[in-house]
Amino acid sequence: MRTHPGTTRTSRLLGSLLLVAAAGVSSFAVAPAPSGRAEPPLTPLGRIVPAPMRVEAGGEGYEITARTRIRAATPEERRAGEYLAKVLRPSTGYRLPLTDRAGGDGIRLRISAEPRNKALGAEGYRVLSTRGSLTITSWTGAGLFHGVQTVRQQLPAAVEKRTGQRGPWRIAGGTITDMPRYGYRSTMLDVARHFFTVDQVKRYIDQAALYKMNKLHLHLSDDQGWRIAVDSWPRLATYGGSTQVGGGAGGHYTKAQYKEIVAYAAARHMEVVPEIDMPGHTNAALASYAELNCDGVAPPLYTGTAVGFSSLCVKKDVTYDFVDDVIRELAAMTPGEYLHIGGDEAHSTSHEDFTAFMARVQPLVAEYGKTVLGWHQLTGAKPAEGAVAQYWGYDRTGAAERERVVNAAKNGTRLVLSPADRSYLDMKYTKDTPLGLDWAGFVEVRRSYDWDPATYLPGVPADAVMGVEAPLWTETLSTSAHLEHMAFPRLPGIAELGWSPAATHDWEAYRTRLAAQAPRWDALGIGYHRSPQVPWPAR
Repeated sequence: MRTHPGTTRTSRLLGSLLLVAAAGVSSFAVAPAPSGRAEPPLTPLGRIVPAPMRVEAGGEGYEITARTRIRAATPEERRAGEYLAKVLRPSTGYRLPLTDRAGGDGIRLRISAEPRNKALGAEGYRVLSTRGSLTITSWTGAGLFHGVQTVRQQLPAAVEKRTGQRGPWRIAGGTITDMPRYGYRSTMLDVARHFFTVDQVKRYIDQAALYKMNKLHLHLSDDQGWRIAVDSWPRLATYGGSTQVGGGAGGHYTKAQYKEIVAYAAARHMEVVPEIDMPGHTNAALASYAELNCDGVAPPLYTGTAVGFSSLCVKKDVTYDFVDDVIRELAAMTPGEYLHIGGDEAHSTSHEDFTAFMARVQPLVAEYGKTVLGWHQLTGAKPAEGAVAQYWGYDRTGAAERERVVNAAKNGTRLVLSPADRSYLDMKYTKDTPLGLDWAGFVEVRRSYDWDPATYLPGVPADAVMGVEAPLWTETLSTSAHLEHMAFPRLPGIAELGWSPAATHDWEAYRTRLAAQAPRWDALGIGYHRSPQVPWPAR
């Protein structure tokens, strides 16, 4: 984790596709609007983030008008249609009624098990834009949802506003065929160092979903706060959750609130991965219950930012009663596959105790129907069969530590990659960044984007890499505005590394597509860092 001290792709495939796309939509001449103002420029097909797998531009494309209806027959299709309509109605002013009647016009959402759709996997989709209709097809609801995100980005940025805007609302003609490179594309939000409300978490979910992220890792406990209600150990939340970094009021989620977050994420085809960090990073728990301490004395609550000083008492049986209860209650509220048990920076736990602790805790996760996910220090013990290790090392990580991770991967442990000096969104951009930390170095936009998950750790089998994560730690972040300034523009780059084919990976092409996102962020009210590495449009 977290609080102590590439390779450029040569392919220009995407750039070529965009040139073709631009040529294919040249029939849309930009004419003055009736008011004398120019119409918004048409976004060339495929000029989106993440870059799509294949773009075939051509034809006149579709225009959303007052006559447009959304055709969706099945419940899953209707859910995608209602989401799309909710995005479009305020800005366009159109009714956009949903209908289950078949027809060749309008916006058509289709789930189909045709072989060509199934070949795109559980999250792939196809968008076909013609003069008469706009069709999004997938094998699954998740694929339809991702296709909707692509359509949003193909429309003018003003479509994101919540008040009426001037059109036209045109989508370039042609076909986008798309599927993800990796099945695990995550962002992490640390709600332990500073607490964030349900509405703030929902806002962050929506921002990540726009870029096709499909996991939300919630860091629910740390030295500074315990953020989830546990019925069998109530003081964890009421007392352990009563503060945060700097001594603020803190807070916690009731079980109903946690379920609300889980349901909100699921509606956007994101799976919540909860984390209870242990055996270190546990001062909030130790302060709440004296019996969890080896000496039976509860320490005071902690509001600083140092790490590595706390540890559950590994030799006490009550420790495992505690862990069993927490995992059982959390697993019961979490429909997703994974439960994260932390495991990093356990500096106050001996290696022998750490190994013994993980040997007892990992089976508990399996007992309650979840797959173990832990920070890469888990590989210093014995990862359970099927366990996943999350690598957060960086350039100064020692060779021996890297070697343990590589060997574990060779022996079947799967990896999620979140290198701190590439994907940690709380690292400062430069020395002048007012927020964030710099223990892993300064992480500008290009450094965050310009690496390949498949080759980042030499010796790791390519099929051992499940995907990527962009963690956002909050020692210095306490508002949504803080989160957005640090996440944007870097979050979309990590999303692209997880989604887009390696052949599309090119910094020069990416920085142009990234710059085109700025008006959309302005429309959404996202305050972002205007990195000098990106050719942002003038405001």
